[in-house]
Amino acid sequence: MGPEVLSKILNDIPAVKDKNLIVGYEKSDDAAVYKLTDDIAMIQTLDFFTPMVEDPYIFGQIAAANSLSDVYAMGGIPKTAMNIVCYPEKEDIAGLGEILKGGAEKVREAGAVLSGGHSIHDPETKYGLSVTGIAHPDKILKNYGSQTGDVLVLTKPLGTGIITTAAKVGEAKEKHMEEAIKNMTALNKYAGEIMIKYPVTACTDITGFGFLGHLYEMAHASEKTFVIESELVPYIEGTKEYAKEFFTTGGGQKNRKYLEGKIELDNIPFWLEEILFDPQTSGGLLFSIPSAYVNNIMKELSSLEIKSAVVGTVEDLKEKNIIVR
Repeated sequence: MGPEVLSKILNDIPAVKDKNLIVGYEKSDDAAVYKLTDDIAMIQTLDFFTPMVEDPYIFGQIAAANSLSDVYAMGGIPKTAMNIVCYPEKEDIAGLGEILKGGAEKVREAGAVLSGGHSIHDPETKYGLSVTGIAHPDKILKNYGSQTGDVLVLTKPLGTGIITTAAKVGEAKEKHMEEAIKNMTALNKYAGEIMIKYPVTACTDITGFGFLGHLYEMAHASEKTFVIESELVPYIEGTKEYAKEFFTTGGGQKNRKYLEGKIELDNIPFWLEEILFDPQTSGGLLFSIPSAYVNNIMKELSSLEIKSAVVGTVEDLKEKNIIVR
């Protein structure tokens, strides 16, 4: 669902006060966090969706990586995961086995334990995980808290929504789809392990609301303006060409509508706007960090197969929360 619809619904849900609930849904953060002891906080998250690739095993990997990502975005370590499955009764059950196998392998790579789940018959396949992680209560990363002078870092390139849309109608080149799959199946574990060694001020991951949607949530909640340098924003090879051919998503248009009037796009070409609004599946981490630490953290992140990029800076609040120039 689009952010505009969800924000209206959530405003009407009564909040229950609990001093140990460190993070609830009020700030549209990536997961819930509940303090268990002075040294341990429990991170809980849940995510599932329909296939965006034909191969059920790869779909299982992507869905699991996407579900696990929210724990990394909160600065935590995944510990247990439970399957959420909707599967058509008339489909070959072997396909479900491949989905679950792909998901289980990603859970194992994360160092977590697959501990059960729930399944129902449904006309359309859906799969994901409910994940529980842990972190120190004082070291939880939230999607707000960015400070003036911070630098913004993105750990994966954009474009998965546009490329998979082109692939569904047979217009995506194989090499571009392979690159998108490599990004979607990659755990944010490795970037997350580097990130938590530094004094990161805020963090989120880029998923259905797109780069600009999640960026806006972070900037608005931090009461700052994020200035994005458009030429620094990374995207998967081929994304520009597909965006020019209008292989865009309905989700991207919902993101555009939600952000209308809330952000400033300074002479940004239409194709790049579409990439910035594009919903991502299992996207990268986006975090803010004091500028003094940027060189060191980027040096460490450069050792990973998927390269991170500095994409902008944090400034005092101006008329708009986001300026892309």
